[in-house]
Amino acid sequence: MSYLEAVYETGENLFQKEVLQKDELSAEAVLNLEERYGSIQLDEFAKEDIRKSYQLALLKGMKHGIQVNHQMTPDSIGFILGYLVDKAFSGAKQIRLLDPACGTGNLIATIVNQLEGKLELDATGVDVDDLLISLAYVGADLERLPINLLHQDGLGNLLVDPVDVVVSDLPVGYYPNDARAAEFELHREDGHSFAHYLFIEQGMRYTKAGGYLFFLVPSAMFGTADFAKVDRFIKKHGHIQGIIQLPETLFASESARKSILILQKAADNVVPPKEVLLANLPNLNEPKATANVLAKIENWFNENK
Repeated sequence: MSYLEAVYETGENLFQKEVLQKDELSAEAVLNLEERYGSIQLDEFAKEDIRKSYQLALLKGMKHGIQVNHQMTPDSIGFILGYLVDKAFSGAKQIRLLDPACGTGNLIATIVNQLEGKLELDATGVDVDDLLISLAYVGADLERLPINLLHQDGLGNLLVDPVDVVVSDLPVGYYPNDARAAEFELHREDGHSFAHYLFIEQGMRYTKAGGYLFFLVPSAMFGTADFAKVDRFIKKHGHIQGIIQLPETLFASESARKSILILQKAADNVVPPKEVLLANLPNLNEPKATANVLAKIENWFNENK
């Protein structure tokens, strides 16, 4: 059993307040564990404190041997995405949100906690990896979050009604299912298609007319020849609302740097922004510079919504 599998089983036991693996342990070990589980009252802890604690437990298991696309989205980026969703839907009472590649669910949980009390959020997360979606289930249970979670290929035919907003830290790389990729406009004619491009198209498919999409994408993506096709697709089905480049200090190297791509799906009452929001977030440890950029973003939303 791997460390992350053990975290999943422990989290499930903690939520159920009993040992679900009794056949694998001695009676003494079961009694000891159940006493420990019973001494923890989850409702005495804030949801966000539980999320952060669970995140730390998962991060320990992700230090070695984890795929790059399975890494959790840093909290600082999650808070920025939550802030953008809040601004895009200012005045709304209820929205439906989808993350088609939710992994362990940390990003979607961060946003749900951040927007609690501001609007009612009907959130759904999808992931093809059975361990990651299991960890997401346990995290949602421990944090008492009403998140719908589906174990499914995020590029398949999803059992999801159209949503108001799609938010996702897109997995980057090639998608191995060429037959399914061929169903997308953004598939490649030769070789495997890029998964992150297909997810952009998938997001458009499941977003309501006029809805928003917030994608975490490689910053280097915008300068590639392949992105020209993506740009044409976006203009055909909606508008680029903004590109926010995240601080280099959040990433291991400049080549790993990411940006937030903000899209809006076309609708009869939707017009392109007066100007696309282009912003470079500074080091988040520089409060004055960060506040200036956030003020720019706030002004942009006020002028273009």
